Amino acid sequence: MKKKSILNIILLILAAETVFMLPYIISRVFRPTVLELFEISNTELGICFSTYGFVAILSYLIGGPLADRYPPRKLMSTSLILTSLGGLYYANYPGFLGLKILYAYWGFTTVFLFWSPMIKATRIWGDNDSQTLAFGLLEGGRGIIGAIIASVCIMIFSLLITEFNSKIDLQEKREAFSKVIFFTSFFVASVSILVWKYMKFFIPKNKNYVVEKFSFKKFKSVQKLYSVRLIMVIILCAYVGYKTTDIISLYANKIMDYNEVESAKISTFLLYLRPTIAILIAIFLSKFKATIMLIISFTFTLIGSLFFSLKLISINQELLFLFSTTLLGIGIYSARTLYFSVMKRGNIPINLTGTAVGFISIIGYTPDIFSGPLYGYFLDQYSGIKGQSIVFTILTIFSFIGIIASIKFYNKFENS
Repeated sequence: MKKKSILNIILLILAAETVFMLPYIISRVFRPTVLELFEISNTELGICFSTYGFVAILSYLIGGPLADRYPPRKLMSTSLILTSLGGLYYANYPGFLGLKILYAYWGFTTVFLFWSPMIKATRIWGDNDSQTLAFGLLEGGRGIIGAIIASVCIMIFSLLITEFNSKIDLQEKREAFSKVIFFTSFFVASVSILVWKYMKFFIPKNKNYVVEKFSFKKFKSVQKLYSVRLIMVIILCAYVGYKTTDIISLYANKIMDYNEVESAKISTFLLYLRPTIAILIAIFLSKFKATIMLIISFTFTLIGSLFFSLKLISINQELLFLFSTTLLGIGIYSARTLYFSVMKRGNIPINLTGTAVGFISIIGYTPDIFSGPLYGYFLDQYSGIKGQSIVFTILTIFSFIGIIASIKFYNKFENS
């Protein structure tokens, strides 16, 4: 593998994870802390995520065709620097209205110029015979970056609140957490500069990779593909699982009685599990059929979610909690690694990748809209294990649908 090729996949991985650090990773790892310091409920945080989702859905649609016309380097770098600027406002603890505006802003900056170019660049890098390897490295690398940054953020926050001893008040905790946000914002901006300067390999030189002019005829041709509709459903079900990982730290805190740092470490464990699974798939399973692995992934998620939905896990079952969390992580992160790698198998033209990704994402990523307020409502309305059980029941249902969609994809494009 050429040196330049390695550099570009590293930069792609770095950019692909850091762009979501501020809107998502911070609140996933520090969810109890975010709720306390911003003085919001689970429902209100869910509404912020929903606001992000509404803007993101529109951004997927109109941003997709841009990826088929312009080089990813410029689009992605611009997205990163705009996202980092939002962190400066975030660190000053805006009110609920301000948070909704900020999440709407992030819904635009992280998707419109970023998502489709990132997926297309990965597909180009993987060429014809290395799609599972390419997307496995992308997801695995993203997981490593996310876990490292999350660990650094936890370390910074732990050290800062330790300085205040056990008598830390709300304002002092806010000052400490602001430094975590500023660090993350600076890191995102730094990656933007690296991408702009060095990720030039992904400028498409092959005309087969580029659409010279967008037309609704091309959009309709993508819309009619059966593989596009199936991938849409597969991603929807997998993404419901991914969004459910947002509440794992809350489960540890409220049900298992972990403190804030301990519950954050559970989220960080999942962040480390994510790259482990993705890299294992990329290195050892890239020659296996991705569709079969998708079926297995959803089955793991289904089994893991059942332990939570049936209320089998409480404060006295720590080993079962860790086992079920691990099983969930394996299933959810395997599906994330695989779902875009089947685009070639589904006969989606590479020069329409951006348009296809934009269309797929309209439905595939709607959990950005509904999962936050839905989960938040049940968690606030039904305190304790009952609310958690309802949330994981939703995951169980979507996991089952994901299995059915994956089987249909296999029968149509692999078994025929």
